[in-house]
Amino acid sequence: METIYKGSELGIIEIFRRESGFSQPRTFARRISASEAIVKQLDLYGKLNGHNGCVNTIQFNSSGDLLVSGSDDQKVMFWNWATKTLEFSYPSGHLDNIFQVKIMPFTDDRKVVTTSADGQVRLGLVLENDKVKTKKLGEHQGRVHSLAVEPGSPYVFYSCGEDGFVQHFDLRSNSARKLLSCSSFPDTKQSARITRLNAIVIDPRNPNYFAIGGSDEFARVYDVRKYLSDCSGSLDAPVNTFCPRQLIETRNVHITSLAYSNTSELLVSYNDELVYLFQKNMGIGPSPFSAPHEDLQQLEEPQAYSGHRNSKTVKGVSFFGPHDEYVMSGSDCGHIFIWNKKGGKLVRVMAGDRHIVNQLEPHPHMPVIATSGLAKNIKVWAPSSNDILPLPHNIQEIMESNRQGREDNSPVILNSQLIMHVLRLHRRQAIAHNGIRLNGSDSESDEGGDEAYILGLSGDDENSSECNIS
Repeated sequence: METIYKGSELGIIEIFRRESGFSQPRTFARRISASEAIVKQLDLYGKLNGHNGCVNTIQFNSSGDLLVSGSDDQKVMFWNWATKTLEFSYPSGHLDNIFQVKIMPFTDDRKVVTTSADGQVRLGLVLENDKVKTKKLGEHQGRVHSLAVEPGSPYVFYSCGEDGFVQHFDLRSNSARKLLSCSSFPDTKQSARITRLNAIVIDPRNPNYFAIGGSDEFARVYDVRKYLSDCSGSLDAPVNTFCPRQLIETRNVHITSLAYSNTSELLVSYNDELVYLFQKNMGIGPSPFSAPHEDLQQLEEPQAYSGHRNSKTVKGVSFFGPHDEYVMSGSDCGHIFIWNKKGGKLVRVMAGDRHIVNQLEPHPHMPVIATSGLAKNIKVWAPSSNDILPLPHNIQEIMESNRQGREDNSPVILNSQLIMHVLRLHRRQAIAHNGIRLNGSDSESDEGGDEAYILGLSGDDENSSECNIS
């Protein structure tokens, strides 16, 4: 195992610059936090125990001294993560699992909005002596997985739900407004249908734009100004869409989480697929099925991040580092994966849960991460190791197991010729079972061309129909 000084040249240079007076304290702290050596020193700092159910959501407050969490036990808890102590908790008023908790900015951490599997969007008002008053602000028809707070606003936030609706909230009016109902893009194979939404994020550089993702392959970006001036609530007109070229028209993938970087890069995590990073110029346009094939082929490929598996739960994805130098995700294998954003190199893998890691929350100012999964606690990670920790010795086995599980869960595609071949074999077996002998011509007809058929790979009939077996 390497010592802290080996392989950490950037850290040594920054320390020298700081001691020599060439680097300001804030600049020094941010540059050190971005070093790969610091990431490789991340280790378990402590556990926060108190919930009586899976912890589905975690968030640091703006100063970073408090961590708020929500759980299947329908409680919201405030933690002093540094001392590993519970400050206070309150019953949210939800009737089912809490999926999202957000502290409204510039409210002295006294206004907390929550969503749940019960479809409600609720507000918690923290009063004196840590007493909390809760009330319902709005409701979706179905589970509500995600909230997005307008940067710097103590009043405005958005919700999205499995009913396909995006709702706009303003705490000054205590009212909810349905902005749009998201539906699939029409194509020649299927009619439009409701897109069940899992994620919504706001572009920090231009809060007029927000992105949503859900039960199909497209991340959609909208301009809220179009909807605040439209009272119908029915206009579904994104200004741009993003999707890896190979996933377009793929029916077996959907988006579980989104994240914006500070430079408007869009990070997209797919169920049983990879994580992809899109630059602003990688969009397909507002109507992806109308984009010319030549234009799609010329699109730059997004950076991909692999090794994990995102199948069993709705997992989050996040950036890490003062300038979003890293990308991180949980995994079905119970590990936390951290990659270099540029190039996709895997730099750190940590065992974060006995079963599944779902959520990862970076500290706003320090190289600290909070994570949660199927366990009833929250884990806090900090660069507390005295050594630069390598990847696990069995990392290849972990990644191969995740890859194999993903491939085993992929649908088998059968074309019509192969289906007919299987039916003929079944008929022959039934005839043989009844003691009827086939003549030579029947046998030759049924057996002809057996070697040409491989699952999903028979390509001699370009117009053959396909059947997806999942």
